[in-house]
Amino acid sequence: MSRRCELTGKGPMTGNNVSHAKNRTRRRFLPNLQDVSLLSDVLGRSFKFRISNAALRTVDHRGGLDAFMAKAKDAELSADALKVKKDINKAMAEA
Repeated sequence: MSRRCELTGKGPMTGNNVSHAKNRTRRRFLPNLQDVSLLSDVLGRSFKFRISNAALRTVDHRGGLDAFMAKAKDAELSADALKVKKDINKAMAEA
């Protein structure tokens, strides 16, 4: 399982550990990923995603999964999230 957010595409970054003596060694900054179930109001069911904590706050801020997917860029979404976005758009067009 990759360490990448399914909704925002956020992944590991690299940097340095810097000691008091200014010795630098390489390190990785990993995203804070959580396994969550998000409910789609339009489809009436929940979906499991592995997303970053920042993405979870953004979903709440925008008003839920449906509103988040409406503004989300396709390049940032995972393959599973793209399928969900397509289903949500189709259901919104029919309603």
